[in-house]
Amino acid sequence: MNRKIKAAVIGSGNIGTDLMIKLLRHGRHVEIAAMVGIDAASDGLARAQRLGVATTHDGVEGLARLPGFDDIHIVFDATSASAHVRNDAFLRGIKPGIRCIDLTPAAIGPYCVPVVNLAAQLDRPNVNMVTCGGQATIPVVAAVSRIAKVHYAEIVASISSKSAGPGTRANIDEFTETTSRALEVVGGATKGKAIIVLNPAEPPLIMRDTVYVLSEPADPGRIRDAIETMVAAVNAYVPGYRLKQAIQFELIPADAPLNVPGLGQRSGLKISVFLEVKGAAHYLPAYAGNLDIMTSAAMATAERIAQSIIQG
Repeated sequence: MNRKIKAAVIGSGNIGTDLMIKLLRHGRHVEIAAMVGIDAASDGLARAQRLGVATTHDGVEGLARLPGFDDIHIVFDATSASAHVRNDAFLRGIKPGIRCIDLTPAAIGPYCVPVVNLAAQLDRPNVNMVTCGGQATIPVVAAVSRIAKVHYAEIVASISSKSAGPGTRANIDEFTETTSRALEVVGGATKGKAIIVLNPAEPPLIMRDTVYVLSEPADPGRIRDAIETMVAAVNAYVPGYRLKQAIQFELIPADAPLNVPGLGQRSGLKISVFLEVKGAAHYLPAYAGNLDIMTSAAMATAERIAQSIIQG
């Protein structure tokens, strides 16, 4: 069990660099073997070189030419949705068995939220880490779904505009579409909706996520326990993830139902959950919890995949 599975990170921007540092510091079953970029002057590639990690600024083609490529079994892609489609196709063509962990909204493979459905994805060639908002909020919706049918789930992810780099800004449409769909597919909601807010406040604010759920009537105590248990499970790999305040419940009676987008008039139990995600500040500032939760979830996923490879 001392064996480590070698991995490469594609994308030398904020997310890729933070992920590299996490792997160097905390990787138990995963060892970073290469950092891949397309900008020879990027801070991520310079940092990787100083830390003794092999680098290339020639993209996935350059990765394939590195001497240790044959030993790499896991690839993290922290580029963009469109770039990931090309990267996955290229890698699949030269090394069909390679495992891709997609940190973009491309969603070639199934959505993966470690505390909800990772066990079912361990053998998949490509898994998608949804979005930062998805990683923060889908566990809450899934927790409610285990107690009562969820008619509707709406999430609002508020992040500092300073933590939204070019990749995040270029993928805003994909963010809302991917997160909304994953609230349904993974979270269990009949209908999901996602909103992202880029907050320009100074000093920058820590990531906040609000989750609104309308479910069938159920015991609020059981739902509260399920949510709190799920929050603790996420906190195990994202230490800055926590409930910001008490969970709120409101009974929506049949004679005064809510008008739910796409579902019409609905009664039931309205649940409001307020979350905060503070980053670990490995490479990014602590306010960039939106990026930290993505890299932390990707690393947790890779560790489980590596364990399954080691154990055969």
